[in-house]
Amino acid sequence: MIETVEAPVGNEEVDVEMPQLDMEKDATTIRRETQLHTIIPNRPREEVKQYVVNIGDSVFEIANKFNIKPETVLWANYDQLNDDPDMISVGMELNIPPVDGVYYEWEEGDTIEAVAARFEAELEKILGFSANKLDLIDPTVDPGAMVMIPGGHREFRQWLIPVIPRSRAGVSSSVYGSGACSGSYEGAYGSGAFTWPAGNHYLSGNDYWSGHLAIDIAAGEGAQVYAADSGVVVFSGWATGGYGYMIMIDHGNGYQTLYGHLSSISASCGQSVGRGQTIGYSGNTGNSTGAHLHFEVRYQGGFVNPWYVLPAP
Repeated sequence: MIETVEAPVGNEEVDVEMPQLDMEKDATTIRRETQLHTIIPNRPREEVKQYVVNIGDSVFEIANKFNIKPETVLWANYDQLNDDPDMISVGMELNIPPVDGVYYEWEEGDTIEAVAARFEAELEKILGFSANKLDLIDPTVDPGAMVMIPGGHREFRQWLIPVIPRSRAGVSSSVYGSGACSGSYEGAYGSGAFTWPAGNHYLSGNDYWSGHLAIDIAAGEGAQVYAADSGVVVFSGWATGGYGYMIMIDHGNGYQTLYGHLSSISASCGQSVGRGQTIGYSGNTGNSTGAHLHFEVRYQGGFVNPWYVLPAP
């Protein structure tokens, strides 16, 4: 639509044509679509969270939930777990750091430089971690304050039953538990070809990692537990260190295997057992948040990842 307007130019009047919008017809040209969702930047978490342990939880699974390493969870909860992943219990409240590293309680006399060196961490990352709230000019920390050491690490204190060869069975029952066998034994030898020690061939809890030198195999309460290879029983009964009822077999070829958290045991000290023979029943004894089989493999005194010797599931 065109509207004519008279406008003076000098002493004359002229007609000027002005465009006129048809608002109903052209409404679409000025319409703006409303955004119903606001985009919020995805910033990384920097605060330490609290997590309450549930039935069936493990340090390994909890770490996976929060996308951090299981070592980080152990290091952040030394006062409760004492570097032992089997020490978790239902209802326990754990610190969950936002990043991998060491969540450290500052001590009298500590300096930023000394702490960074102690945990082999980068000084700049400690200073730059905003949740630490450190003054970059004068980075002092009060004793007792908790500080995140991103990328830091330290050694573990391992809680383990020692390797027990058949020729020297007889570890201290007062130290390692009443299941410690006495005397030396002779008997069956292993083939070196292992079989799965439970009916299920998948995990229910911790995998093998630096703080847990075993795998936790899914096995319900009372499920049969089998000897992974032939050998002689060198530990049978209650064990300290969180294992609960436990069996260790020496296979006579450098290998030993250990079976923990059993509900009951059917193989005794010095007994020869065959590959696949029932030696006990799965349970939830010792430090455990649910029934499963804690399974260790050792060779020549060192630990072997069980996945390396077990057949593919």
